[in-house]
Amino acid sequence: MVTLAAARRLALSFPEATEEDHHGMPSFRVQGKIFATVPDSQHLHVMLDAFLTHAAVTADPQACEELWWGARLSGVRIDLNRVNHTLLADFLEEAFRRRAPKRVLEAYGRGRPGTERSGGHKGKKRQHSGGHSS
Repeated sequence: MVTLAAARRLALSFPEATEEDHHGMPSFRVQGKIFATVPDSQHLHVMLDAFLTHAAVTADPQACEELWWGARLSGVRIDLNRVNHTLLADFLEEAFRRRAPKRVLEAYGRGRPGTERSGGHKGKKRQHSGGHSS
């Protein structure tokens, strides 16, 4: 279980991440590009590609389901009452990395001691500056 407050802290822990309104719901953005939204206090919509969405649903089908925007798979709908903190942090980081400009990603990589950031983080220890650990 992850509280909405903890999910918000995770999303805002990335460089240049902001929280802005999106049609009456909070959204998390980097350079104006949405990487997650909060449709209600129990769920988070995280914008992942189709491969990662399917991986999320396979990894934790109790906490994750496909998120469709019309006929397009746009990400994963996460049940905050069922997801574990580490998995949510990984999904948010992937969504952030998909939307962030190169210069932000380069700065992000430099500021993360002990973590290689050139080709992804799978299998690497993650260290967030936002006050949480994974």
